[in-house]
This record gives sequence, C-alpha cells and structure tokens, in this order.
Amino acid sequence: MDKLTGPILRRRGQAQEASTTDQRLLDTRGPSDWVHQDPWRVLRIQAEFVEGFGALAELGPAIAVFGSARTAPDDPTYALAEEAGRKLVEAGFAVITGGGPGAMEAANKGASQADGLSVGLGIELPFESGLNPWVDKGINFRYFFARKTMFVKYSQGFLVLPGGIGTLDETFEALTLAQTRKVTRFPIVLVGVEYWSGLLAWLRGTVLADGKITEADLDMLTLTDDLDEAVALMVAARDGESW
Repeated sequence: MDKLTGPILRRRGQAQEASTTDQRLLDTRGPSDWVHQDPWRVLRIQAEFVEGFGALAELGPAIAVFGSARTAPDDPTYALAEEAGRKLVEAGFAVITGGGPGAMEAANKGASQADGLSVGLGIELPFESGLNPWVDKGINFRYFFARKTMFVKYSQGFLVLPGGIGTLDETFEALTLAQTRKVTRFPIVLVGVEYWSGLLAWLRGTVLADGKITEADLDMLTLTDDLDEAVALMVAARDGESW
C-alpha cells in the first residue's frame, strides 16, 4: 500500500499512520501538548500555500472538474468526465481535479490524452493512495483549506459531475465565495440533469421558498446534460463575454 503524507510517500510498514494531518490539527481532544505544536503547524501550512502558488502560478486558463472518486470505469459518468477533460483542453483550458480515482481520473485522462495540461490537487486521506496516473502536474496537500484555496484561485470555472459529499462540499464552497463576493463570479455548471434536479428542486422549493437564499443565488448554477454548453460558458467567461 502506498500513502502520501503531504509530499512524502510512505510504503509498507511506514504507511500505517492512523490519523491525518487535518485531523491532528482540528481535533481538540486529547492531551494539551498541542498548544506547543501549533506554531510549527503554521509553518507547515505556510509551506503548502507557497508550494501550491509556485507550482500553479503559470498555469494559464484552467477549469476545475469535480466528481465522485467512486465512479467506476464502466459507469457512463466516467466516459462523460473523460470527454469533459478532452473538450476543455480543445477549448484552450488546463484541467484541474482532485487528483483521485473515478471521475477525477477520467477527466485527467481526457485532458492528458488530448495533449493538454492535466493537474491533480490531491489530499491526504486514510482511504486513498495518491494521485491517479493521468495527472501530469500534481500537488498533494495535507490540509483541505489549502487545497480549496488552489481550486478557487487557479480555476476560471467549475464543471461538476455527479458526486457525493466531497463534490457537494467543493461545489458549495465555490458557490458561497461567489455569493458573498469574496471572489469574482465564475461559471458553476452541474452536468447531469437527472442527477442534480432533486437538489435544485429542494433549493428552490424549500430554501428559496423559506427566504434563506435569493433567486440570484440560484442563478449562479447552470444545469445541463450538454458538455458543449458547459464548455461554451467557460469560454465566454474567459473571453469576457456575457454568460
């Protein structure tokens, strides 16, 4: 078994570490010696930002593709993700994923095979073994918040394929930053009408109806089955056109 701890690769007996760096940072239970460790953690966190900024500073226009790590190669969504990666490269974008298996691997594969730049932003997790083989430029992070910053800073749009909790987290993180105007507005496209319609119906019928969000908030999301439409929105945003 291979395990990536930040940039460090561990194998065999060295891969049995029971907890992640995020967990050790955020878990306040246990002995109080964490008080003396946090200043050093700040330096490690700073290093992750420095490494990410340095690696991605000259990336150029890029689109983040989110989707489930559990998408099997024979799932139609895998082929869809592969096609998305290819179409984005053909439109002049680099493709950024979480670097894992499933839909992320498929999008990286499509981008790499189209001779584009295929980027993976991995994360230290106890149940994943590292970046997929189709990542051409990869960074492995210890901290989710450092990784999320890279997605938002270096992506000009977000193409969201069917996924689970991680995909929802990444999508709503981007949506929140746009809604609160912490970042310039960018396209967020949900691909898969059948998959995402229930979520949007709940947002409209419950959250909007109860006054917790506005119609303009929902307008930041585009729902489609058409990858060409999704890519066209990304191109329009990049070129400064109305989308």
